[in-house]
Amino acid sequence: MEQRRLGRTDVQVSALCLGTMTFGEQNSEAEGHAQMDLALEKGINFFDAAELYPIPPKRETQGRTERIIGTWLARTGNRDKVVIATKVVGRTDMDWFRENGAHGRLTREQIEFAVDRSLKNLQTDHIDLYQIHWPDRNTAGFGSNPTRWRDVEPAEDENSIESTLEVLADLVKAGKIRHIGISNESSWGTMRYVAAAERYGLPRIASIQNAYSFVNRTFETNLAEVAHREDVGLLGYSVLAQGYLTGKYRDGALPAGARKTLFNRLQRYEHPRALQAVDAYVDLAREAGLDPSQMAVAFAMSRSFMTSVILGATRLDQLETDIAAAELTLSEDVLEKIDALHQEFGNPAP
Repeated sequence: MEQRRLGRTDVQVSALCLGTMTFGEQNSEAEGHAQMDLALEKGINFFDAAELYPIPPKRETQGRTERIIGTWLARTGNRDKVVIATKVVGRTDMDWFRENGAHGRLTREQIEFAVDRSLKNLQTDHIDLYQIHWPDRNTAGFGSNPTRWRDVEPAEDENSIESTLEVLADLVKAGKIRHIGISNESSWGTMRYVAAAERYGLPRIASIQNAYSFVNRTFETNLAEVAHREDVGLLGYSVLAQGYLTGKYRDGALPAGARKTLFNRLQRYEHPRALQAVDAYVDLAREAGLDPSQMAVAFAMSRSFMTSVILGATRLDQLETDIAAAELTLSEDVLEKIDALHQEFGNPAP
């Protein structure tokens, strides 16, 4: 498995990362452990979690994902073999993340509480990469990189990027976290983090975790240049468009145990133009003799701004299929046809 440098740190992470947001909801503890066993065996040394997980977020399940990772670390003694990433929630009206029932905000008190609880859940004394799951400010849309702008009013109690970075700096000094990253952020927000670090001598962000797939290449519009010039590499999530690019939901199919079947949360992929685009990419893969999932993962891995592609699976055979994409190099002909489809369909599911 190819190893890539995480930002400007001395940490090397695998080009594929194991996403864990199904642990504790769609996957049991034993199944989560089996996925981590397989991932490590196949050369993946990078696991990504969040205090929010599992998905969908619920009061009664919050924190299960981190606890499952923690029991695996305790059982296997593999802490020194893996890079553990997790996240703190941004601004949210969900009130079950803090003991006092407060809505999620990126205040010093809340960030420090979240870090301490994640350390306990993960059964470790440090977190390798601690990420802001989404901004504290109001934005034009979740993911912070919309194709159409809409005006939003700033929150009266907004916590600045600079103040957030100051809290994270203190946590680095305390040894609780090693490096920091952001997620669902815009080019403006990313550069504010970079500028604040340079101006005030604070820790530098190492990564940005945003959505990236055939049907959502909005990262390339502005953020790709930031990633290149500032060494803030992408940790790409939803590269399979939450399963749509596998072809499993084609023609309205609802496979047993699939996320769409269980939770009905994937509407961004269901308007006609998005479904047409998904069908076209799946058809292209099959015409080229490729597994649609592997073509999508291999394409994301091939991007020069990509540090690691986050894989999410509920079954071991799905995970094995996706990991095998690490051995796939797409031909120039296939790459040209992918770009031609993007020219036709654009970003129908940002």
